[in-house]
Amino acid sequence: MADIEIPERRPAGRAADQMRKVTLTRDVMKNAHGSCLAEFGDTRVMCTATVEEGVPAWRRATRKGWVTAEYAMLPASTSTRTKREYKGRKGRSMEIERLVGRSLRAVCDLDHLGEFTVTVDCDVIQADGGTRTASVTGGWVALHDALMRFVELGKMRRLPLTGQVAAISAGIVGGVPLLDLDYPEDSHADVDLNLVGTGEGGIVEVQGTGERSTLSRGQLDELLDMGEAAIKRLCALQDEVTGFSA
Repeated sequence: MADIEIPERRPAGRAADQMRKVTLTRDVMKNAHGSCLAEFGDTRVMCTATVEEGVPAWRRATRKGWVTAEYAMLPASTSTRTKREYKGRKGRSMEIERLVGRSLRAVCDLDHLGEFTVTVDCDVIQADGGTRTASVTGGWVALHDALMRFVELGKMRRLPLTGQVAAISAGIVGGVPLLDLDYPEDSHADVDLNLVGTGEGGIVEVQGTGERSTLSRGQLDELLDMGEAAIKRLCALQDEVTGFSA
């Protein structure tokens, strides 16, 4: 594959440390307890949260709830048709849904959730890089709204969230550290990194891979710095649409 040349300004005029336009639209699914359409540029992920009474068998008698996630790409979400997963989950889908589940549980008080199971479904409508990070960010909004609905119905004494969580991608492309990679950038990345963090600045998870080269400690620090600043902005947007910290 030919080397990619990164101009001083990225497509659409983005700076190296600038995210794509991010939009979080709530209440987009009538039957979901909570829902959010997360848009990162041309990436669009429908996140829905459903609350059900009861917990998995291994969780029973603990008096603790459970939060889990499922992830899938719709057939026309990519440039060539993605086959539906009728006969079991693909490795990539399982990896992503486990990441989303871990991320959401990191800011959920499972003791105060009670014996309820919350499933956050993340369905990719259109993929242009960063679908897992959009799933985490939009999934938190859907989770928040579903839990608030049960609080308002009197089924939960208080909102069992301890904070916010969001995620962003970053990478090194053509030797240049970039934030929030779109698909053309991601497909040419020397280093690919996904960062999940909380609204208070804690790191939930770092996924980093040297795709075509290694990276230095200084480059890693630069990617993490860009990612942490972006997560603060994403949490501010979550605040704006939910009023969580108001």
